[in-house]
Amino acid sequence: MHDPQVGGLSEEEAATRLRSEGPNELPRSGRRGIIRIAFEVFREPMFALLVAAGVVYLVLGDLGEALLLIAFATISVAITIVQETRSERVLEALRDLTSPRALVVRQGIRRRIPGREVVRGDVIVIAEGDRVPADAVLLSGQDIEMDESLLTGESVPVRKTARKGETKNARPGGDDLPFAFSGTMVVRGHGLAEVFATGPKSEIGKIGRVLGSIETEPPLLRRQTQRLVTIVATVGLAVSVLAVVLYGSFRGSWLDGLLGGLALSMSMLPEEFPLVLTVFMVMGAWRISQARVLTRRAAAIETLGAATVLCSDKTGTLTENQMSVAELWCNGQAVRPSDRSDSVLAGGFGDLAEYAILASAREPYDPMEKAVRALGDRLSGAAQFLHPDWKLTRAYGLTHALLAVTQAWRPPGGTSYVVAAKGAPEAIAKLCRLDSAALADIRRALDDMAARGMRILGVARTSFNGAALPATQSEFDFRFLGLIGLADPLRPTVQAAVKECRSAGIRVAMVTGDYPATARAIAHEAGLASENVAAGADVESMTDSDLRERVRSVTIFARIMPEQKLRIVNALKSNGDVVAMTGDGVNDAPSLKAAHIGIAMGGRGTDVAREAAAIVLLDDDFGSIVRTIRLGRRIYDNLRKAMGYILAIHVPIAGLSLLPLLFGWPLIFTPVHIAFLEMVIDPVCSVVFEAETEEANVMARPPRDPQSPLFSGTLAAWSLLQGALVLLFVAAIYIAALRNGLPDDEVRALAFVSLVFTNVGLILVNRSFDASLMAAVRRPNPALWWVTGTMTILICIVLLWLPARSLFRFGPLHADDVAICLGAGLVTLLALDLFKLIWRGRLTT
Repeated sequence: MHDPQVGGLSEEEAATRLRSEGPNELPRSGRRGIIRIAFEVFREPMFALLVAAGVVYLVLGDLGEALLLIAFATISVAITIVQETRSERVLEALRDLTSPRALVVRQGIRRRIPGREVVRGDVIVIAEGDRVPADAVLLSGQDIEMDESLLTGESVPVRKTARKGETKNARPGGDDLPFAFSGTMVVRGHGLAEVFATGPKSEIGKIGRVLGSIETEPPLLRRQTQRLVTIVATVGLAVSVLAVVLYGSFRGSWLDGLLGGLALSMSMLPEEFPLVLTVFMVMGAWRISQARVLTRRAAAIETLGAATVLCSDKTGTLTENQMSVAELWCNGQAVRPSDRSDSVLAGGFGDLAEYAILASAREPYDPMEKAVRALGDRLSGAAQFLHPDWKLTRAYGLTHALLAVTQAWRPPGGTSYVVAAKGAPEAIAKLCRLDSAALADIRRALDDMAARGMRILGVARTSFNGAALPATQSEFDFRFLGLIGLADPLRPTVQAAVKECRSAGIRVAMVTGDYPATARAIAHEAGLASENVAAGADVESMTDSDLRERVRSVTIFARIMPEQKLRIVNALKSNGDVVAMTGDGVNDAPSLKAAHIGIAMGGRGTDVAREAAAIVLLDDDFGSIVRTIRLGRRIYDNLRKAMGYILAIHVPIAGLSLLPLLFGWPLIFTPVHIAFLEMVIDPVCSVVFEAETEEANVMARPPRDPQSPLFSGTLAAWSLLQGALVLLFVAAIYIAALRNGLPDDEVRALAFVSLVFTNVGLILVNRSFDASLMAAVRRPNPALWWVTGTMTILICIVLLWLPARSLFRFGPLHADDVAICLGAGLVTLLALDLFKLIWRGRLTT
C-alpha cells in the first residue's frame, strides 16, 4: 500500500542503520555454553567427592561400587547442567518478545518485515491487536490505548496521544503520553509512530541488560553442605593417615594398617551427604509438584522455608489479572452483580448494563470492555443486552478533549438510532449537561468507589431520529444512566494465605506499578497493613541506605518501575532478609532473578518471568505459595533429621573401624562392609526421613536464621551422643565376644548385625524432633516399613547365603546371638528416647 503522506526511511538508509546499530533484539554475547556450565559444575566439591570416592573403590578393585558412585556423580552433573542451561533461556525469551513482525512505511510503501529488522527512524503502523516492535513516538493516531502491564504491572490500559512539540522522559505508565514501547499491546485504535530506540536501547532491552548482569543467588543449603563435607572429609583423612602411621609404627604390619586406614577413611568420608541432599531435593520437587508448583531449581525449596519477606506483585498475583464489573450505581443505589441473581438486574441497572455493552466493541481488546461484555454474557436473556443483530452505524472515538466513546446502532427494521456513550464520569456528566445537585450525588458515589480501588465508567443513552448523525458526540441529547465500577478482584485464597504467612513470621509486602489508592484498597482487602506506603518517586529519591531503612516497615510499594523493584529486593537482602519475590511480567524478571527465591505465575506469566524464577505456580494461586513454604520447612526439618542420623551412625562405624587399629584386635570392617553400610543402608534409611510428615509447629514458628548452620551445636551434640551410645553398646558386645573366645568371623558377624539393629533404633528415635517414641510410631510413614523389611531381607541374605557370607567374612550366628543383637537395638531405642526428653524443643529452633 502506498502512503504518500509519510515517506519513512529508504531501504538503503534502513540497511545502513541495521548494520551500524545492530538488529532489533537483545545481544547474545556472554551466554554460557554447555561446556562452560559443565566445567563450573565439576568444580563443585560435592561432585568432586563423589568422583574421588568412586576412584578409591576402583583402586581397591571393587568395580561395582566404583561404577555406582561414578554413576551417581554423572547423574547429578547431568541434572545440574540441564537446570543451568534452562536458566540461560531467559534472554532468549526476551528476544522473542522484542521481535514480532512489524508493518513499516519505507519510501511511502507499507511493508511487513521481521521485527529484528526494524531500525531507529523507521515509521511503523500500529493497530488494535498489534504488539509494538520497538520503542516509538506517535506521529498520529486515533483513539489509541495500550496495555503496558508487561512493563509497569498496571492492568488498566493507558491512553496515547500524538506528539506535540518536543517530548522528554520517555517512560511507560501514565495517560496522554505519545510513547509506545516494545512488547506492549495495542488494545484500541490505530496510528503511525517513529522508532527512537531498538534492541538493548529499548525499555524492555534495558530490563534484559539488567537481567543478564544479575547472578542467581546461590542456595544457602548448598553452601552449608559444602562447608560441612569439606570439614568432615578433612578430619577423616587426617585421622585415617594418623591411624595408619601409628599402626605401622607400633605393630610393624603396614599392610594391615593400610587396609584398616582405608576402611576408616571410607567410614568417615561423608559421600552420603550430597547423595541424600540430592534425594531430598528431587523428592521435594516431586512432592511440591503435587500442589501444582513447578520447581525449576530444586534447592530453592528449602530456601523458601527460610523466607522472611514475601514481595508480591499485585496484578495477576494477589489479584486475578482480569477486570470484572464489581459494582453498578444508579439513582443513588448500588448493586454488586455477584451478590444478586440475574433477574434483579432489571430497570435502571439493566439499562446501565445494556448501554455500557452497546458503547463497547463487539470483540473487545480493552480489559474494561471485556469485563462489560462478560457481564452481558452472564445476564439472563443475554440477547436482550448484546443485540447481535443490530448494526453499528457510527463510532465516535475518545479524544484528549473528551474522554468518552459513543456508538450509534440501527436496530433491524428500526427508523431511529440507538446511541450509547461511556467514558470518564466527568466527560459523561458533561455530555448529559447535569445540574449541580445531580453532579454532587455522582461525585459522592465516585469518591466511595475510588476509595475501594475501582476504575469507574459513566454511561449514558439517547436516541436520534434525524437523517444524518451529528458530527460530534456533544450534539446528542444524552440521559445519564449511572456508573460502573470495575476492579481486578482479589484471588479467593489470598486472605487465608496472608494470615498464615503472618503466623509463620513472614512479612508480606506488595510491590506494584499501580496507583497508591488501588494498592491500598487491595492490600486492605487482602489483610495487609495498608497505612505505610512508598511510591516510586519516593524510592527514586532515596539513597541506598535510606531505602534499606525504609523497607523495614513499608508494606506497600506503588507506582514502582522495574529498576526500583530490583533496588527494593537488594535493600531487603542487605538487611539480612531472605527474600521471596512473586511476579508474572517482564518487569518482574530482574527482581525474580535477584531474589533468593523467585516465584513466577505459570498461567498468565510471561516466558521471561518463568525462566528467571526458581519456582513457578502452575495454577497462579497465591495460596500455593504458603503450601510451598510449608513444604519447604518440612523438607528442611526432615533433611536435618536425615543429616543428624547420618552423623550419628558414622560415629559407631568410624569408632568400630578405629578400635582394632588402636588395640590390635581383629578388624571388624573391611571396605566391603563400609560400602554395604554407607551405599545401601544409609541412603535407603534416609528415605524414611524424607517421607516423614511435618512437625506440629512447622507454621507456628518464625523463619530460621538464614545464617544458621545446617548442623547447629544442639543437633551436632545430639547426633554425637546417639552415635557414642550406639558405639558403646556395640563395642561392649564386640569386646565381650572376643574375651569369650569366639572365632573372628563370628565376632565380626555379631558386631555387624548388632550395629544394624541399633541403626534401626536410631531411625525410630530421629523420626521426630519433639514427639515421643510412641507418638512418632503412630505417625503414618509407609517408607519406614519398606525400609525395615528391606534391611531384614538384606541381613538374612548376608547371614544365610553362603557366597554373601564368605564375601563379608561372617561366621554363623545362633539364636542367642540374634537375641543379643535385638536386645542391643531395643536398649538403644529406649535409652535414646529418654535422652531426647532433655533435647525436646531445642532441635527445631
